[in-house]
Amino acid sequence: MVPPGTGPYAETMTTNDDRTMWERMKAGDPYIADDPRLEEENHRGRDLMAAYNATTSRQRPLRRHLLEELLASIGEDTELRSPLYVDYGSNISIGARTFANYGLVALDVATITIGNDVQIGPNVQLLTPTHPVEPEPRREKWESAQPITIGDNVWLGGGVIVCPGVTIGENTVVGAGSVVPKDLPANVVAVGNPARVVRSLD
Repeated sequence: MVPPGTGPYAETMTTNDDRTMWERMKAGDPYIADDPRLEEENHRGRDLMAAYNATTSRQRPLRRHLLEELLASIGEDTELRSPLYVDYGSNISIGARTFANYGLVALDVATITIGNDVQIGPNVQLLTPTHPVEPEPRREKWESAQPITIGDNVWLGGGVIVCPGVTIGENTVVGAGSVVPKDLPANVVAVGNPARVVRSLD
């Protein structure tokens, strides 16, 4: 057990820092989500997300417009089936010709970068937020986040969970229901919890 006042959050709790919590979050440092700008950006993202999820597949121009407003960037011929769930949306960049099935959860406290030609199964979770293991800073609501990168032509099977800080290399396939806590190289098949490489791809 980690003694109180030690661990990676200890310095954060004791060092004077005149940055706003928004600035700390954007820098990838621990922060507390009580900043007015954080709240406003979160409301903006959730409003656009709700508007997108209320549209139908027949409203393609409107859906595209809403995604362009919600996300940092989105490539041509990319389709995200609703419902889609985000924290802010503005920290998500998606390449061209990517497809995400129903129920994508992309919690973008840190950046989420998804490449071209990616296939994402239903109910996939891309989770950048993390919380301290130490009980005291967690009780005081400190949190942080680490970016996620999904390479070109990756296939994430249904129900895959990608943890904070993970990069998945191009062409890699992750089997349904897998949990990915660490980076995966390019051109492999990985399955399980935790996900392990089971074969290479030519």
